[in-house]
Amino acid sequence: MTGRSGPFWDGVEGRAPLPRAAATLGLEVLDADGDNGTVELAFTATEDFTNPAGNVLGAFLAAMLYDTVGPALLATLEPDQFQSTLELHTQFLRPVRPGRIIGKGRVVHRAGDIAFLDATLADTGGAILATASATARVIPLDQASTSA
Repeated sequence: MTGRSGPFWDGVEGRAPLPRAAATLGLEVLDADGDNGTVELAFTATEDFTNPAGNVLGAFLAAMLYDTVGPALLATLEPDQFQSTLELHTQFLRPVRPGRIIGKGRVVHRAGDIAFLDATLADTGGAILATASATARVIPLDQASTSA
């Protein structure tokens, strides 16, 4: 998409595999804009994600939201930077059936190494299914495996 590098861009541009958790969620990057701090993703919610009522379990939706807010910030970072999520607040708006889910995330505000993020999940008809807000800290990439 851009010729940029770093863990996020290497996955987006096929130079590295997507993280296994993202692959489990069926993540597909539709668009990423590092200059504006926005991403648009697609997820595939399978029957394996459902509760006894046949709806996608909220924990999977939360994971999709988590995998939407983080990349919005990651798209803005330098190759030697990563992000550590400090908190994630989710709102589940309606039952979700298995299928394609569209995630849109953005950096709302960044002050130094702290960023405020938000995301939505929608069905293919555009109905909002769930939303999230998050706070994250920008950290050196070499500290990513030791951060909370």
